[in-house]
Amino acid sequence: MIVNFAKQCFKLKFSIVTLLVCLCFFISCNRLYAQSQQQYNISDYGSVGDGKVLNTKPIQNLIDKASEQGGGIVLIPAGKFLTGTLVMKSNVELHLEKNAILLGSTNPFDYKEVEMKGHPVSPKQDDNSQLALLVAYQSNNIAVTGSGTIDGQGRELALNIDSLYHVGIIKDPNYGGRPNETVRPKLLRFSMCNNVTIREATLKNSACWGLSFDLCTLLTLNKLTIINRAYWNNDGVDINDCKNVRITDCDISSADDGICLKSYYLGESNDSVLISNCTIRSGASAIKFGTASYGGFKNVTIDNIKIFDTYRSAIAIESVDGGDIENIKVTNIYAKNTGNALFIRLGNRVQQTPGKVENIYLGNIQVQVPFNRPDINYDMRAAEPGYHHNPFPSSITGIPGYHVKNVILENIEISYPGRASKGQAYFSLSRLGDFPEKINDYPEFSMFGEMPCWGLYVRHADDIKMKNITLKLDAEDFRPAFIFDDVKNVHMDKIRLPPDYQNGQIILRGNKAFSLNGSGNIKAKEIP
Repeated sequence: MIVNFAKQCFKLKFSIVTLLVCLCFFISCNRLYAQSQQQYNISDYGSVGDGKVLNTKPIQNLIDKASEQGGGIVLIPAGKFLTGTLVMKSNVELHLEKNAILLGSTNPFDYKEVEMKGHPVSPKQDDNSQLALLVAYQSNNIAVTGSGTIDGQGRELALNIDSLYHVGIIKDPNYGGRPNETVRPKLLRFSMCNNVTIREATLKNSACWGLSFDLCTLLTLNKLTIINRAYWNNDGVDINDCKNVRITDCDISSADDGICLKSYYLGESNDSVLISNCTIRSGASAIKFGTASYGGFKNVTIDNIKIFDTYRSAIAIESVDGGDIENIKVTNIYAKNTGNALFIRLGNRVQQTPGKVENIYLGNIQVQVPFNRPDINYDMRAAEPGYHHNPFPSSITGIPGYHVKNVILENIEISYPGRASKGQAYFSLSRLGDFPEKINDYPEFSMFGEMPCWGLYVRHADDIKMKNITLKLDAEDFRPAFIFDDVKNVHMDKIRLPPDYQNGQIILRGNKAFSLNGSGNIKAKEIP
């Protein structure tokens, strides 16, 4: 802001002295503005930080008061402040001082669903919770900052909900061995808000999703530590149809998807999203587009991400509900001990006109896929797919008549474990025409069952360009490295495979316009 002010002064030909005077005045005004922000220490207004007294009412009163008086800072000092649902209001910053803990109540009746008049209706409105510890609706210029902690006590809360269900006090028509996610509170749920900043805090232990943002604009998540491993469906961050989003320098450990872009609303989309300089550990996929994909995803940049101990895909890009995915750039990804490298899927589970998946760049990616499950050391582990299988390859798949288009893969190295056995599972290349389509199925890297290759499976796609791709094996694998089935315009350059894997490692079926350059003795084989 000061730099822009100085530039304007020079344009007006101010002298250096005049400029310095103006800058001093400008800085003084900003300091006075900062000092004029009213601060409300919750301890001064009746809140007790012993972890036992419920402080929902006094904290909410301060949030309301700060907003009504034009804005201010609600200060959480050192201590454990127990609370139920709090509703953020415009122009309010919730600041967590060092050693401050905002502690979620374990009593489910301390969480209230906030009325959201005028909120759009989703075709699938009922698959996630409307409850949360911290809620905001149509609030502008709001923030959560500081080095303190928000702790949802999610496992204790979820188990209390489960007990109350079994004695008939809480109703859950979708109960399936544990309380459905619709009756379990999230940590944060912000909807239709503008100019939102969440910075530096530690946020942990939700009973459901962690940080959930719905139809928000100008959203910044920076330098957060997110630990969401208390219970099932513990996503780290969910971004739903938001615009102008920055997620930077965050450390995320989640029992479900780490960062998940969703689209619940027809005609809406996630647009202009940056995810960079983050570290992710996930019991599901590290970064995922979908599963809800009714609107779309466009202009998304993902850069410099470190991924560890992730059960499913490092990067999963999925449209199965009619939404469009376009203009996606993924670069500088390092993933170790991750069950699958890349999963790109265009499906059609809504049985209407499918969306599109196109214009995707994936570059400078290094992934290590282990033989054993990556989440073995977590206390909550994902369910196995329910059938015998060999290690899964990456995949890019559309459906008949609707192809994934214009995907560039460049400077990619994936290390696979090998050790595939025909006795464990086997899908013959002679039956590629029978390989399942699963058009209407939930998208997942394991959705097709046993895969007929070990490196990359591509089907129903157009314009696939691959350059400087290295696939490694820790042990033998009887399957070919690549399969291209019903793919138009495949261009491969500088492909590197293990020395004993050269001839017949690229299988072509029903393809048009295939080229292979600069790849030594590697040969493609066409089959009927």
